Parts: sequence; structure tokens; C-alpha cells
Amino acid sequence: MAEAARILEYVYDHESARAGNVYLTQPLADGTVVHFTWGQVVEQARRMAAHLQSRGFERGSRVAILSKNCAHFVIAELAIWMSGFTTVAIFPTETAETVRFVLEHSQASLLFVGKLDIWEQQRPAVPAELPCIAFPLAPPTDLEPWDAIVARTQPLDGRPPRAANELAMLIYTSGSTGQPKGVMVSFGAITRVGEAIAKDLRVRIGASGASRVLSYLPLAHSYERSWVEATSLVDGRTYVFFTESLDTFLKDMQRARPTFFLSVPRLWLKFQQGVFDKMPPGRLDRLLRIPLLGGIVARKVLKGLGLDQVVVAGSGSAPIPAELITWYRRLGLKLFEGYAMSEDNSYSHTSNEQFNVPGYVGVPMPGVQVRLSEEGEILIKSPGQFSGYYRQPELTAESFTDDGFFRTGDLGEQTDDGLLKVTGRIKELFKTAKGKYVAPVPIENALNAHPMVELSIVSGVGQPSPYAIVVLAEQLRPQVGDPAVRGRVQEELELLLQDINSGLAEYLRLRMIVVAREPWSIENGKLTPTMKIRRSRIEASVAAHVEGWYAKQVPVLWA
Repeated sequence: MAEAARILEYVYDHESARAGNVYLTQPLADGTVVHFTWGQVVEQARRMAAHLQSRGFERGSRVAILSKNCAHFVIAELAIWMSGFTTVAIFPTETAETVRFVLEHSQASLLFVGKLDIWEQQRPAVPAELPCIAFPLAPPTDLEPWDAIVARTQPLDGRPPRAANELAMLIYTSGSTGQPKGVMVSFGAITRVGEAIAKDLRVRIGASGASRVLSYLPLAHSYERSWVEATSLVDGRTYVFFTESLDTFLKDMQRARPTFFLSVPRLWLKFQQGVFDKMPPGRLDRLLRIPLLGGIVARKVLKGLGLDQVVVAGSGSAPIPAELITWYRRLGLKLFEGYAMSEDNSYSHTSNEQFNVPGYVGVPMPGVQVRLSEEGEILIKSPGQFSGYYRQPELTAESFTDDGFFRTGDLGEQTDDGLLKVTGRIKELFKTAKGKYVAPVPIENALNAHPMVELSIVSGVGQPSPYAIVVLAEQLRPQVGDPAVRGRVQEELELLLQDINSGLAEYLRLRMIVVAREPWSIENGKLTPTMKIRRSRIEASVAAHVEGWYAKQVPVLWA
């Protein structure tokens, strides 16, 4: 018999040992909060698992979840696993086209419809013959409700096991460069990752007592799935809090008072810009320099963000400017950058107390092997390694070296003590008319560090020199209609251009900065669901204007 995976065994142990302990906390639209104990979570999962088994699906069948983060996402996943099936989670912000693709490509047998904002747009993508079940927080629908099924179904008995080599989930990548790929994750891989991260966090946060985490980054992505869900399932002493909406985020943060907090660079930047909106950066800098008072001000800033209880903070999913990490650490927040991807279950590199140089993504996590190819590509072998791309054996074969290292597609550099710096992606390199290759990410990081800039992209394929497009900080955008504000922004961006170019080789220097007409978002297709820029879509949207921009020969342009 194949080796059994431990992740469900941990859940069964928590069911008996921690039955009355709160595990999940779900806020509702009316301001009330529902707490789910370990006993209640597993009880509901057992009842839904029995229902899924009664439908007669073959073992390993794919069951999809389309939902924002909520308690029933976790409960449904446990039910899918207990009943012998494989989870397929779809980003709740995906277009109907992508929803249809994932359901068809994964060959899903059933769909859980959960907490959603755009269900009416997505609904036509769901095949009429596909069975669907609605979570309690789903939009109004005529689908069979979760609560009714749970109420009438007897729970599954015993401790149903899953073999380590069975598929636990398909994680469809967010598709920044094209059609999403189905990353196959085995029970053995997700167990190893959950165990390793739980052990690491216990060392950092403290071996005893409970930890608290706010789950708001998409659970459809491996980052949140590994570092929040899988880790909490293994640990058993983690309280997982969810958010109700973007409008209640700060209130939800204050309720959770997380000890461990994950985010992505764009949100870390927005938090900082929110602080600057209330207190200009120059004034804050002066206050932080004052002995004693500086510490009081720093703690007040962190408390206002809901981060005053955080012991460990992490940033991942995309590069974060080194200056931003330094700013948070100056406030007393231990913000550590990490590096990983869906293909290694988000288990690869992280900074820690010993190795935490801003600009570097840390050192390999326990059990991870890393080397650089002759071309500088980062090659990874991780305990969380995926089993391949679903229904794409040729792509799977191309993605590994002969000795089993995954080809990440990222370029990097390593220090003698193992610190890794990601310098860009191979596919992002572009050549100018001078025949020189440009790596855009380091230049973008420098632009993004400026308080007036929220996001940027550096491009210029076939042009004499590169150029940049920037999205202004959120608080500035409504004000640039005022000529005085616009003039100040223009001057600042011209100075930024000079400053950036002074540190670059001649062939890398930017010809101009173009201010984007509208912000990039998930909704307009310019950002992925994990808030990475969709480079090709942004470039395609401005392609007709680029020649005209160069012809104007000015340092700053307003699109």
C-alpha cells in the first residue's frame, strides 16, 4: 500500500484533542461574527464528504471551488479530501472565459459556489449539466444549499486516509503570461510543506500558545494555501480570521490582531501610502529620528495598520523594493521577503533573523536545493515539488533538468552565504534597437520605491532606449486635475527620472516616464488575481501610442 499522507491525520487528531477550540472566524455582512471550532469544522466536512461520496464519482475526481476566502472554503476542501477527490480552486475574480477553461480543462465533476462579487458575470461559464452546491455566503441563487445537505446527511465515519502520491489539488496559475496551467499537488507535497512551515513559524513566533492570522490573499493561490491553510491544518493552534470586504479590512485586521501576516508588494506599498496620506513622509522621518518619541510614533503607526501584534511579516508573489522593507523594519516590523512559486507549493526561499538583507529573497528553506544554470536561471528542487502540469506531459518534461531540478524561468544571483537575489525573468528580458538586453524588474523596483508611484512597467522592445509607464499613488490620482498638483507631480517625476538614470548604464537609461491614464487592476485585466502586472497586456494596450511618445522627446508624458 502506498505511504499515507499526514495532513488529514493531523486534522483528525485536532478533531478529538481540540474539539472545542475555535479554528475559523468568519465575519458577516451585518457586522456579526461566526466562530467555527475544530469539532464543528470536521463535523461539517464529514457530512459533506459523505454527500460527495454518495454521488458516485470515481476516486480522484476533481471538485471545484469558486469562492473568495471564507470558512467554508477550508471546510469544503477537507470534505473533498476526505471523500477521496481532488480540489480545483478558481480565483473568485476570474472572467467567465477563464472559469469555463478551468472547469473544462480540469474535467470537474462538481462546483462549490461561494462568496463572490461577480457571480452573475461568471455564471454563464458554468455548464448547465455540472452539479453545483452553494456555500452559506454565496450570492442569491437557486443552487442546492450547503446547510440543507449538511443537515440531512450523516457524517462519514473513521479516519479516511489519502496516499502520499494521490493528488490533493490542482492549482491553476494566475496566467500572467498566457493560459493558466494546472499545477498538480500531491498529498505528500502539501503535507511536507505544511509541516515545515508550521515548524519554522513555531520557532519564530513561539513554541507555545496560539497564533493568529488573517486570511485575505486568494486561497486559490499556493501562497495562501500553503502558508495559511495547510500550515494551520498541521499546527492546530492557529486561529484563522477572514475578511468580510475591502471596506471592512481595517476592522477585520483589528479583530484578528495577527501575530503572523502575509501580503504582497502592492499591498505593502498601499499600506505605506495610507500612512503618508495622514502624515507626510518627511515629518514621519523626522519624528522617527527623535529618541524615545520615535519608538512611540512607530508603534502608533503599526497599531493604526493593525500590525502591532505581528511577530513575523512576510512579502511574496512578486519583487518588493528594498527601500520598502527598510521602511517597515524602521517601524519595528520584522518584514521578511520570500521567493517561491506554485510549482514548489510556495516552499523555496525566505529571509530570517540571520539572513535578511533588503533586496534579497533569503536563503533556501530546510530541504530545498538550489543552483544557478550557466545562463543564470534559478533551478530549484523542493520538498513541495509539484507532480507536473495536468494533461501537459510535454511541458512537464521541458520544465525539469535531467537530475530533477525545476526550471523556474527566473534569473538570479547568490552570495557566498546563500542569499538569493531575483534579478528578473528570462521571458521579460527585451532587446532595444541598440541590440542590448534590458532586465526591467530592477528598474521597476527603483521606480516603485518612490512614494508617488504605485506600480510601474519598463518596456521598449526595438526602441533606441527603454521607457517606463507608472501608475500614480492612489491618493494622488483624484488630485492631478488641479494644475498645481499636476505641476508638482511632473517635477517630482522628472527628478525621479534623473535619479534613476544616474545609477544605470547608458543603454539602460529611460527615455521618458509616461503616467498611465487609469490604474491597473484585476478588473481591467492589467493585473493577475495575485496582483502581478500582466506585462504583455499593458504593452499591447499602449502599442499604438509608443512611437508618438518617443517623437515628443520630453521626460514626462501624461497618457
